[in-house]
Amino acid sequence: MELYVFMFMLAALVSSENKVVHKDFYLTGCSDTEKEYMYGMDGEELVHADFIKGVGVITQPDFSDPLGYPGLYEQGLSDMQVCKANLAVSIKAYKNPQEKTDRPQTSIYAEEDVQLNVENTLICHVTGFFPPPVRVSWTKNNEALKEDSLSQYRPNDDGTYNIFSSLPFTPEEGDIYSCTVNHVALDEPQTKTWEVDVAVPGVGPAVFCGVGLSLGLLGVAAGTFFLIKGNNCN
Repeated sequence: MELYVFMFMLAALVSSENKVVHKDFYLTGCSDTEKEYMYGMDGEELVHADFIKGVGVITQPDFSDPLGYPGLYEQGLSDMQVCKANLAVSIKAYKNPQEKTDRPQTSIYAEEDVQLNVENTLICHVTGFFPPPVRVSWTKNNEALKEDSLSQYRPNDDGTYNIFSSLPFTPEEGDIYSCTVNHVALDEPQTKTWEVDVAVPGVGPAVFCGVGLSLGLLGVAAGTFFLIKGNNCN
């Protein structure tokens, strides 16, 4: 059992209509190599603990009146101890059974409209997998790159997970990038490629406009010539 995850879903109800208006989720995950503590609402992450940097992270933009609280990171550390204790008990009790697995689906795209020599970000989105973790790696023209950042694991409604890896880059014509995903449900790594291909504006419309304008001017000139000749004949 490489990653053992608890997820609690809380719903806020409108008492008069008995309808769910908001849905909170709280995710704690751990293994010998993985740690995750995250809280969110309505499918959006609000805060998480960064166990590499040793800080609590508020992921909402400033204009949204972001939610945060003192001791966020310390709460995450405490929950990791509880998670590992529960993991040890579960492995012993269930004799580490084979887990059900779901294969990831991967897509790669640019964050902004692509312009040559203008900084941008490539996003590798991996979704539909179970259980965590996945490993994501990048290449440029078949040379290995270091990933810039990897998001928290986020739950999907069907019990699977999704995650994003981002890579800053400056587009240059002909460059080929790839995102490779490794997961326990895959027989071999899953790779998606993305090529810098910026369309050059076509010259066809400009040519047709130029020809049309020239013919129009020629017609006006011819008409004026015959009009003057006609008046001279009179």
